[in-house]
Amino acid sequence: MSQIKRLPLEHDLETKVVLKKLVLAHQALAELKGVAASMPNQSILISTLSLQEAKESSEIENIITTHDDIYRSDSASSHFITLAAKEVHNYATALRDGFEQVRSSGLLTLNDILNIQAGIEENRAGFRKLPGTALKNEQTGETVYTPPQHPDEINALMANLEHFINEPELCDWDPLVKMAVIHHQFESIHPFYDGNGRAGRVINILYLVQQGLLDTPVLYLSRYINQHKSDYYRLLQATRDTGEWHDWLLFMLEGVEQTARQTTALVQDIKVIMQDYKHQLRLELPKIYSQDLINNLFRHPYTKIEFVSAELQVTRQTAARYLDEVVALGLLSKHKRGKENFYLNDRLFTRLANVNIG
Repeated sequence: MSQIKRLPLEHDLETKVVLKKLVLAHQALAELKGVAASMPNQSILISTLSLQEAKESSEIENIITTHDDIYRSDSASSHFITLAAKEVHNYATALRDGFEQVRSSGLLTLNDILNIQAGIEENRAGFRKLPGTALKNEQTGETVYTPPQHPDEINALMANLEHFINEPELCDWDPLVKMAVIHHQFESIHPFYDGNGRAGRVINILYLVQQGLLDTPVLYLSRYINQHKSDYYRLLQATRDTGEWHDWLLFMLEGVEQTARQTTALVQDIKVIMQDYKHQLRLELPKIYSQDLINNLFRHPYTKIEFVSAELQVTRQTAARYLDEVVALGLLSKHKRGKENFYLNDRLFTRLANVNIG
């Protein structure tokens, strides 16, 4: 069993190579923050991109679903197409709830972390109290890493992590270096029976918000981790084994830089599509055009009569007429699934489903 050191670590992690990488990662994050702030309605990005992040993070844990199933599911009414889609929505809800909490308090506490895991797993088991947890190689079944077993040690390490997250005077490392260290420390403590990976990836995003590097939880970091899954797990363990942080830090900083640039391009494309829809609706359907209708079509890539009725405060009959008129204009396509009609924003859906990182 590895001995986990308390934070902050005694030696400096910010080598010349790491410092150079930090400059690029911060530039990319600043650009994303600026582009996201220029969106007329922030809740649209939070709704759509939190589900994107949730899908990728869940996939790392082999919870596989499709964009179609995710966007046809509705967490507000607890209607889910598949169990995997439900897990993705649980993650997205935990991310959004955590964001609201961090934004209001300016802190990221143990209570917040417990709530994140409870939201993801739908249980309140809390930190591990029983021994026997070990991380195994999926292929061979061999034990790769044994995290702390005693509840007192787990609680002490998590309390130390909470101090490190919320007390900047403890350490003058760059916030992105701290984020990488916090993530490694959390995954090494492995405080929960289940949901550690996903909770740890929510913490990454919330820490960037707490540090003012993002205003909204839109960084799409789990996609990078998912696409480099073997390197992610290899470097997590190599850092535990050797105490050498350099490669782990560069991996995480590269992830921040790549995903920030890729998410910036995605947000810019969503803005362009929104402007096109706005222009066409104003021109062709001025009687039903409203910003609230535009917001609805972009908050829900698959919208429904119920969503439009509730968000625009119109009758079901009026909502159905609005949607059918937008379909006739060619901005939505209508799909019948069971007894329900869904209205797909095809251009938005296609862009969300085709996110590529180089």
